[in-house]
Formats: sequence, structure tokens, C-alpha cells
Amino acid sequence: MSELQLTHLTYCGANLPPAQIVFGPELTVIYGTSDTGKSFIVKSIEYMLGGADLAMVPEGDGYTQILLGLLMPDGSPLTLVRAPDSNSIFLYHADLRDLVMATPDASVTAVHNARSRNSLSIHLLRALGLDEVLIRKNEAGGTRPLALSDLLHLSLVTEKRMIGDVPPVLRTGTASTRTAELSVMRFLVTGEGDPAVDTGLNAGQRRVHKGQVQLLDQLVLDLSAKLVTQENERQLRDRLIRIRTALDEQSAPLRQVNESHREAVDSRMETARELAALDERLTEVSDLLGRFKLLEAQYRSDLERLAMVNEAGSILGYFKVGTCPFCGAEREHQQANHRVEETTQLHIAVQAEAAKTTALLADLLPTIADLDGEQTALISRRVEAQSDIGVWDQIIADLEGGIAALRSNVEELVEERSIVERELELQARIAELDDKKSRLVGEGAVVTTRPTQHIPTATVGAFDSILQQTLNAWQVPAADHAEYDQYYAEIRAGGRKRIERGKGMRSVLHSAFTTALARFCMDRDLHHLGFVVLDSPVVTFRDPEPDDIDDVELTSTVVDRFYKDMLSFPGQAIIMENGDPPTKVLSEAVTYHFTGTVSGGRAGFFPASMR
Repeated sequence: MSELQLTHLTYCGANLPPAQIVFGPELTVIYGTSDTGKSFIVKSIEYMLGGADLAMVPEGDGYTQILLGLLMPDGSPLTLVRAPDSNSIFLYHADLRDLVMATPDASVTAVHNARSRNSLSIHLLRALGLDEVLIRKNEAGGTRPLALSDLLHLSLVTEKRMIGDVPPVLRTGTASTRTAELSVMRFLVTGEGDPAVDTGLNAGQRRVHKGQVQLLDQLVLDLSAKLVTQENERQLRDRLIRIRTALDEQSAPLRQVNESHREAVDSRMETARELAALDERLTEVSDLLGRFKLLEAQYRSDLERLAMVNEAGSILGYFKVGTCPFCGAEREHQQANHRVEETTQLHIAVQAEAAKTTALLADLLPTIADLDGEQTALISRRVEAQSDIGVWDQIIADLEGGIAALRSNVEELVEERSIVERELELQARIAELDDKKSRLVGEGAVVTTRPTQHIPTATVGAFDSILQQTLNAWQVPAADHAEYDQYYAEIRAGGRKRIERGKGMRSVLHSAFTTALARFCMDRDLHHLGFVVLDSPVVTFRDPEPDDIDDVELTSTVVDRFYKDMLSFPGQAIIMENGDPPTKVLSEAVTYHFTGTVSGGRAGFFPASMR
């Protein structure tokens, strides 16, 4: 039978490195520390295959595209591109693994709508040859088309569902969907869908349904009144693609101008800091020059006075009589040549002091010259710095004008994108209500002969045999007499229902059911998606909780045997676990080890260097 294969999951964003996991065609194991993105990968796959919503993690901030690569039944590649919080999925008939800018080959909605035939569910089911399959939807025997979500929950099991109380066969556990969910199980193991049955409504049902139809009509009218354009869905999606392309084109110049503005502001600040340093140094140099020039003037004044003293001494030396003008001695106390000797001593003292002052002045003058030169250079550089600041101010003003214009264009495009997305959401909601209304209108009365809804005993027995073989291969303790109970839609093993077991056993039994169902279908060439995705399938230890049910302990043997068995799984298997797999798995399967730390290898799904 036709099957799908997952090739990669990639998160992309502008200026961000891709966050990517490439899946092997057989067994892929992603293991390691908790809170590193393993469960988020499972939820992302579910979201990309038509899930209603996805709770983004903080590490995903800035990533605007999610890409899921598929190999179709005919071997051709298909890439699904979806944005977080969007119902639109773009299809590309190529293997794309980076930010996608090209126009898609097709655009579908994540919401299954059998009437529009433009949903991802219809597209993939058509490729699998399942688009005409009908399943029972109520006890009256009424039918509806098979949806991708009917099959996905039997192939992809999140950690919450893995340990949950809802039986593996059931998707929601609610009474309103139970008939359809049991019908899907019957279709998978028998390969037979339900026949179309024309049913009518009795009088009481008609009254109830009339009120429901009227309510849906009113809701559709209310939503239609909120539409602001007359464009159809295809036109809106084409317009949205154009807007996003324009946004990408506008965003790049805006980022470039913003970067130029930042660099200009940094340069202006650097120049301003230099100008402040110049002003500070100019103040210091001016102060030193003032002090040194005063000292120069003092030295020159001292030299002039010494010259005058020297000259005066020469004149005084000519006096021959009377008291000595140098030492004050009376004439009778003066020796011969007394005046000459005193004059000579005066000249010597004056010359010595003049020489000393001259030397000090000689040392001072180069310093003053250096300071004068530095002051001139500082003043010149200060003028240049002031001019540079003026230039940067003009550049910054011009860039801010460009930023304002570009930002205005981007804001207009964002506003237009919001309008288009709101219109698409309204149209999707209207289509969903119309679909609900059509299903209500199409429901008929209970027919006298209802198609059988039970799986033949021989078929159930054959499936039970595969389930028991799986549990035996894993060496799960206290799991003998395993069987699928059609009445309760539950799994029994060891004489107890799965819901009566502890969380560890519930996980293992859910995993065994999912893989056994896949093996059963693949071995018998029956329809199946072709892959299983299991989050925490073999829990060997959990901290005890107050509401835990006592159960057998799962040993490491179960883990080893589980992985050994999965190496021979006939389809594609993707496993998420905290514990390390056996060495044989590390060598034979595609494995990813999330360490939780940058230094220890790959920290998690998203690149740690950007977080």
C-alpha cells in the first residue's frame, strides 16, 4: 500500500540559523536531557500535518517558517511550509530545507473540510488513495469521509497521550467521536471502509437539527458581515503571498538602513568623546602655557635686573673716597685695591646668578615651544572634530528620514497582511460552519439494517497475536494474554486493562499497540501512514506521584529489547527518549543527542548560540 515518509523538520527565520532534524528512512532516535525540545519536535510534526495549534517555546522566537519534508508514495519530494499560528499551509514539490521565498506550487488549509477539497488532509489522502474512504460517524450508520487526523493519532503519539487514560484507539475519548474512532480502527485492520448509507431523522431529531441549522446560519451571517473584501480564498491567499514577498523585500533595506544608522550614531559618539578629550587637553595645555610664560617673563626680568646690577657695580667702582658702596667700610678701614676687589666679587656673583637664570630659561623655552605646537595641533583637530560631528549629524538625520519612510511602508504592509489573514480566518470559520451545517442537513433517519461495526473475530485474533509478539520481544513483565477489547476499545495485558496500570506500563502498552498496528498493516499490505512517532515510549523510572497506581517495574532489559525490535521495524520509526539507547542503536540508527549544554555537543533542537 501507499505510504508516506518524513525526511526533515526545519525551523527558519530571517538572520537565524535553521533549527533542523533530518529523519532517517528507518529508525531515528532523539535522546538526552529534558527540556531540550524533544517533545516539541513531536508536537511540531503533528502541527505540520494539520494540527490545530502549536505552543511555541521561547527558543523559537524569531522563527517564522516551519518546514516539514515528506517523500510521497510515488517517491517524489514534498515540502510543507506553515507559519506559527496560521491555518495556511503552502506546498512545494521539492525538497526545501531553508527559508522559502518562492511562490508555492499549491496552497491548502490545515482545517479538514470535505466540501472545499482544498485541505492538507484531502491532498495527502488523495496521494495515499484514501480520499474516497468513508467511515461510520454515528450509531445510525451515517458516514463521513476519512480525515488525515483519523490516522495520525494512531501513528504519532505525544508524551501526554502516551501515559494518558484515553485508550490508544480513541483520539479524544469523547462519546460523540467514539463511533468514528472505532470505525477507523476497523478500516485499518480489515482494509474495508463503511458503505454510504442514506439516513433520515425522526421528528424529535428534526426539531433539534432545525434549531442547530438555524444557529449555524446565524453564525455564518454574523461572520460574513465582518468580511471587508469581496475576494475569494484563492485571491486572498495570492494577495497574502504578494504581501509577504513585499515585506521580505522591504525588511532587508530597513535592516540595512538601521545598521547604517547604528554605525553612524556610534561614530558620532566616538567623535564626541574625542572632542571632549581634546577640550580637556586644551584646557591643561592653556593652563601650563600661562604658567610657563609667566615664569619666562620672570626669568627675563631677573636677567635684566642682574644686568643693571652688574652695570651699577662697574659705575660704583669708580668712586675713590668715602665709605665703600659695596661693603660699607669706612675709608680708614679699607685696604689698597679694596674697591677693585669688591667690584670683581660683585661681577662674579652677578654673572653666576645670570648664568643660572639663563640655563633655566633655556630649559623652559623648548617646553613652551612644544606646548605651543601641541596647542595649535589640538585647536586644528578640534575644528576637524566639530566638523565631523556636523557631518555625522547630517548623515544621521538623512538615515532617520529613510528609516521613517521604510518603516511606514512596512507598517502599511503589516496592517494589510493582518487584514488579509483576518479575512482568511473568517472565511475558514465560515467554511467550517458550512461544513457542520451540511453534515447536519445530510443526516437522515435510523435505517432498519445497520452495517456491522465490529471487527471479525479472526482479524482481532491475528492482531492480538502481533501485539503479544511485540510485548514478548520487548520482554515486558506481567503482559501475557495481550488483546484488543473491542467493547471497551481498550488494550488488556496480564489480565488488566491498560487504564488500570501505572504510567510506565501505560506508556509501554501504548507503544506496543501503535507499533503492532503498524506491523499488522504493513505485513498485510493494508493502509497505514507508513511511520510511527513515539514520545517517551519506554519509561524506566519516574518520580513517585500521589496518584500513581502500583505496577511492575520496567527494567533496562525492556529498553534494550525495545530498541533491538525497533531496528527491524518494517516502516519508519522516530523515537524520543530521555535515556541513552544501547550502543548497537547508536551505530545502526540515525541518532541525535541533546545535552542541554553548549559545551557538551548539541544543546537541543534550537541552536543554543542564538538563544
